[in-house]
Amino acid sequence: MAGGATRKISAASARAHTRKAKQKTSFPLPSGMMRNMVALFGIVILALIYRAIMPPPPKICGSPNGPLITAPRVKLSDGRYLAYKENGVPRDQAKHKFVFIHGFDCVRHDVALLTTTSPELMQSLGIYIVSIDRPGYGESDPHPKRTPKTLALDIEELADQLELGSKFYVMGFSMGGQAVWGLLKYIPHRLAGAILLTPVTNYWWGSFPANLTKQAYYEQLVQDQWTLRIAHYFPWLTYWWNTQKLFPSSSVATCSEDILLEQDRVLMPIFDSYQSKYRDLVRQQGDYETIHRDLMVGFGTWEFDPMELENPFPNGEGSVHIWQGDEDGHVPVILQRFIAKKLPWIHYHEMKGGGHMFPWAEGMGDKVVKTFLLGEPFVM
Repeated sequence: MAGGATRKISAASARAHTRKAKQKTSFPLPSGMMRNMVALFGIVILALIYRAIMPPPPKICGSPNGPLITAPRVKLSDGRYLAYKENGVPRDQAKHKFVFIHGFDCVRHDVALLTTTSPELMQSLGIYIVSIDRPGYGESDPHPKRTPKTLALDIEELADQLELGSKFYVMGFSMGGQAVWGLLKYIPHRLAGAILLTPVTNYWWGSFPANLTKQAYYEQLVQDQWTLRIAHYFPWLTYWWNTQKLFPSSSVATCSEDILLEQDRVLMPIFDSYQSKYRDLVRQQGDYETIHRDLMVGFGTWEFDPMELENPFPNGEGSVHIWQGDEDGHVPVILQRFIAKKLPWIHYHEMKGGGHMFPWAEGMGDKVVKTFLLGEPFVM
């Protein structure tokens, strides 16, 4: 009897039953389509990241749509070209031949000391200076595999093609001063002497005591600490860091005045007015192979430690000099002092109140040249 009885369904049960039925008829997204959408989203994100961290290709001088070639250049053994400019007395009349290496964000026209060395002194001492565009800068071809060694060998090739002789002098300013360490390491037999003008130091050179580099490092602006940290540990992010807008990047690359101390606030406008004529030449092939490459090479892991170099002139046939200001906001003086102590064969000249741009101070060129070539005492 119970099996044959008709069940009565309440209104609430009917509604619930209807809702369940409706839910069952909804169309679920196939699992394969969901996976494809997630994969597509991931690809888009990766593409955006890749685009953010990968620099555009350089605009090679002389290539279609690239900058024009206006400077004399030598062709190197690997096919690249190195642009140069000759200054001072004619090459064939020179008694002292120099190769000058420019600093960060500069070109061959920015020859430190040239504007503050009198023409009379240049003439009387027979000084000839050939200044180069470092690879990627100005009209020199980029070198994606640039190292301190490759630049040293580039300069040796330049000297040979210009017939500067078996020995020549080298002079470098700032990042160009740092590059001189590579010449002292790899071609010391070709050098008659070397001048390093406020050369940039690398916080990761092995001989620096950890407590000293830590002190010097944290004296830098926070934005520069991050810039150098990224250039050293994550070089593949260097382009992104220096082009992103979320955080401030290198104060030097952005020409921030926050890094300038007293003397540099006076001298920087002098340098800027001089460089304004050539400003467009500096990065005309692109930022990446100029200032970004400088950061990666200058603050990367070096294959040698400059403080382990031996005296290239044990018999006094030449000399190496460093000039450094004690109020240089770019290069920590405490690290330069340590280098001078570690390498007693270097003639170290520290200028009280001197800044990074000290070569543009009136009469400075004459003082440096007379000390280096004539042995006169250096007096500020």
